[in-house]
Amino acid sequence: MNRSAQILTEAAGGRIDLAVILGSGLAAASEVFDCYRRLSFDTLPDFPQPAVAGHEGEVALCRVGRLNLALIRGRVHFYEKGDPSAMAPLLSALQEAGVTTLIVTNAAGGVGKDFGPGSLALISDHISFSGKNPLIGVSPVDFVDLTDAYDPKLREHVRDCARALGQRVPEGVYMWFSGPSFETPAEIKAARTLGADLVGMSTVPEAIIARSKNMRVIALSAVVNWAAGMSDADLSHEQTQTVAKTIVQRFVTLLKRVLETWPDDPPNEQTRDGQAA
Repeated sequence: MNRSAQILTEAAGGRIDLAVILGSGLAAASEVFDCYRRLSFDTLPDFPQPAVAGHEGEVALCRVGRLNLALIRGRVHFYEKGDPSAMAPLLSALQEAGVTTLIVTNAAGGVGKDFGPGSLALISDHISFSGKNPLIGVSPVDFVDLTDAYDPKLREHVRDCARALGQRVPEGVYMWFSGPSFETPAEIKAARTLGADLVGMSTVPEAIIARSKNMRVIALSAVVNWAAGMSDADLSHEQTQTVAKTIVQRFVTLLKRVLETWPDDPPNEQTRDGQAA
């Protein structure tokens, strides 16, 4: 077990069941949960150090229902270092600490008509538009099946929870752009043509890395703006954080319901070779 995994396990008093990466403007969600320990990324060897506002670089250990949970307050984006595998050390440590499921969240731009600002969305699939893959250079070569990158059974659980709360949470395809510049109107037109409903600058590398480690993955977007060319609004990171904060309460309500009613030992149909367990 590497040192970071050992520190996390000792701090948690045992294995960690599940981890949630909190995206831009969503870190405040950790204040709602019963968090018994907080660890700065600085104290965890090889953890990446975020440099973007709204990404604190902290692991909050919490208990929700029967789950021992790690809330990851901040991420390192590809555009910060030019490295799509920047989050790999963090995810490796979480896996060694026992994590088998990763929930990834982000702030996204809406492309599809059902994905307007202020809405929550469940990611059903992704398109990697950056041309980068976090597994490039891994030896031996890691061929990962992404047919169901976002676990169908767990997405069904999220949909059931949303319905029980009376929340509308549409499913859609997320397209990953490298950033840090926002997309052009022509790129958004291309994204829409290719079938994207949401666009953003994160999530996809983490999902690929997690799947390479045989973690189950689900992902949620807080839609903070219409994408470029779809409205007259100026796009900025400040706007992203501001609008995301208006969605936090609904996001927390849904996330709490998802975790508190987490299914007992859901069947893992996402093994590395695509065969049922």
